[in-house]
Amino acid sequence: MDQVELQEQLLKEISKPEFIYTVIAIYIIRIVIWLFLANTMRKTLLLVSEENQCIKPNQVFGIAIPLFNIYWNFEVARRLRDSLINEFFDRKIAVDESPTFKKGSLYGWIYLATNIPLPPFISVVAIIFHFVTMINYLVDIKNYKRILEQHNTFRDQEELENKHED
Repeated sequence: MDQVELQEQLLKEISKPEFIYTVIAIYIIRIVIWLFLANTMRKTLLLVSEENQCIKPNQVFGIAIPLFNIYWNFEVARRLRDSLINEFFDRKIAVDESPTFKKGSLYGWIYLATNIPLPPFISVVAIIFHFVTMINYLVDIKNYKRILEQHNTFRDQEELENKHED
């Protein structure tokens, strides 16, 4: 088989409906996962007071826009970190010096690597690392969200006790 015949055979395989539907389904699932990540970030930012937000909560949905998200992942990681640092400082809660930033930056770099044309084996490994780092980043964001929610609950209970004493 020469190269032209191989190309024609590959083109026939790629143009089959099953292949096209599979690619579309994978792409849709990927966007849904990005939207889920963005929504988690948005909910976390909604717990941050407006003066401490370095990014508006709805702006994080830019991470679900293909190609633009290659850049926006880094911006969101930086701005989310800054927002959380500001909020935790105001609330006098001791946390890491860069909450969510290390995992967010790693996620951004690995996602960038998945968009570079690499040999298939390396691309598959990069995609696997991409999903692992995304899950790790999501868990980290949820942990800080939980800290903010618990502090809000604590503050609300404290206010109720103070009102009750008066």
